[in-house]
Amino acid sequence: MSDTPIETLVRYLQTLRDAVLWKLDGLSEYDARRPMTPTGTNVLGVVKHLAYVEAGYFGETFGRPFPEPTYPADVETMDHNLDMWATAEESRADIVGLYRRVWAHAADTFAAGDVDTVGRVPWWPERSEVTLHQILVHMCVETARHAGQIDIVRELIDQRTGMRPDATNMPEDGYDWAGYVARVEAAAQAAAGEI
Repeated sequence: MSDTPIETLVRYLQTLRDAVLWKLDGLSEYDARRPMTPTGTNVLGVVKHLAYVEAGYFGETFGRPFPEPTYPADVETMDHNLDMWATAEESRADIVGLYRRVWAHAADTFAAGDVDTVGRVPWWPERSEVTLHQILVHMCVETARHAGQIDIVRELIDQRTGMRPDATNMPEDGYDWAGYVARVEAAAQAAAGEI
């Protein structure tokens, strides 16, 4: 028996969620939190962001507000990056635990609906009416985008790469990365007329 459309989307979403959390494994508190790009992208902050947005999309959008506070009541005056980093008082366990509780809340939303279940995204005023199918696709894309950010950030921190623990999707040990990078650099210079 094949999956229903919701089961398929949820399975893909869960694979992405698991990959996101895997990227935290083995990181020190500092490395999990430190900004690695000019815009401050950091691993734990991306996890927090995903927890917050899932809470809204799979909660409030379908009339099932997540029972814990995430964004402040007055979102108009908040720092719009407050969900992209962890304060010193927020532990990794707090944020990961929140993300997992959001998954459980979302699972109840999935169980209560089908692909045609209608919801309303309050922060999308021009096209607020949506279906559960649309929001599942949206969150798969959102999570995949952020998983890619975390992939790069993690590689910058400690050169750890891969898609997930059981299937890294990377060449086997012993691959000549220095040689590969040199070939890519030479091609870039040649294309730019620098060689």
